[in-house]
Amino acid sequence: MNAPKTHCPALFITAPGSNHGKTTITAALARYHVEQGRKVRVFKSGPDFLDPMILERAGGQPVYQLDLWMTGESECRRLLYEAALEADLILIEGVMGLFDGDPCSADIAEIFSVPVLAVIDASATAQTLGAIAYGLAHYRPKLPFAGVLANNIAGSHHNEMIRQGMPSELRYFGGIPRDSRFAFPDRHLGLVQADEVLDLEARILATAAAIASTELVNLPEAVAFTLPEQEETPPQLLSGLRIGIARDSAFSFIYAANLELLRAMGATLIFFSPLADSALPDVDSIYLPGGYPELHLSSLQNNVSLKAALQAHFLQGKPIYAECGGLLYVLESITDKDGNRGDMAGLLPGHALMQNRLTGLGCQSAPMPGGVLRSHTFHYSRIETPLVPVAFGQCQHSNSTGEAIYRLNRLTASYLHCYFASNPTAAAQLFLP
Repeated sequence: MNAPKTHCPALFITAPGSNHGKTTITAALARYHVEQGRKVRVFKSGPDFLDPMILERAGGQPVYQLDLWMTGESECRRLLYEAALEADLILIEGVMGLFDGDPCSADIAEIFSVPVLAVIDASATAQTLGAIAYGLAHYRPKLPFAGVLANNIAGSHHNEMIRQGMPSELRYFGGIPRDSRFAFPDRHLGLVQADEVLDLEARILATAAAIASTELVNLPEAVAFTLPEQEETPPQLLSGLRIGIARDSAFSFIYAANLELLRAMGATLIFFSPLADSALPDVDSIYLPGGYPELHLSSLQNNVSLKAALQAHFLQGKPIYAECGGLLYVLESITDKDGNRGDMAGLLPGHALMQNRLTGLGCQSAPMPGGVLRSHTFHYSRIETPLVPVAFGQCQHSNSTGEAIYRLNRLTASYLHCYFASNPTAAAQLFLP
């Protein structure tokens, strides 16, 4: 029996590498078509948290990750199929360069037959951009290649030089001008969070207006999306459970798919702010996701009542799951790069120290108490603790020891950001009393 099929215009936005403007162009395309009255669903290839925040604001819909290792091909297929049922356009933003990683962005484009738009920063090139585009288009013979968009062009003459150097068999969609209004600010973990960019709406609108001068004003070709042949219903392991989830500018790195799965397994999700709330909601379990606690040391330190509530929850033996920034928060303190220290919740012995360089990066399998979850790590801190890890992550592409996983009473903590749908049963065990 053939799997159900539906069609929807789709485009995969990629580049030769990072910092070519993939997020800017994806957000611009999403908003341009929303302004035309279309419903746009945007996805992000890879495990990134920050780009999806911008893309969600641009498209007005939740943004889910597509990652053939962490998410899995079947889950990617389900997400795309369900989006195609309701959307007028699907956009997928790639990660790093088109062929970077294993699996890479090109693998997703090939598996799901989504045509590729190469965004190339033209700041320091002209006719040679055509050679770069030719290489991207022909490096893999089966890659569905839609064409090229030049970013950061200096003007009409620069645009014409780029067009002259473009091979005749490649479609050139035009160029986006160099303009400081189009750029999104960034910091050590990537882009600044959407809610912190006060003029984000103006930046998105300005870039979307620039799309109108390109040949991307028309919808791309329709792609056939199919539902996985065997789709499993999540087990109702969390039925009746109330999970409190920290969510504010200090704790915001949460996969939309994680929240969806917790709800699908029967949980009621109640959000609270460690920055602003003086008490915990009435919950059975707590989820402390990643984010930027190091940027809010004073507020977190001074919210004594919320820390006391967390300590009471912990001492009662109720489950807490803390990842990355959440891990830092449950330690005794965080010291930032300038030497400023803030006292944290103190549920685990130890201290976090912010570093000037990346100290953890990559995908890992996480052996959690209920089973293995697929995950990734990305952080600029290290911790000092006398606590002995109960397990370590397994790196995807090497036998190196991965991130430590700590367990004390019913608190599970690690630098690892876990993707719950990779093992729903293991995810549920993190929250079950």
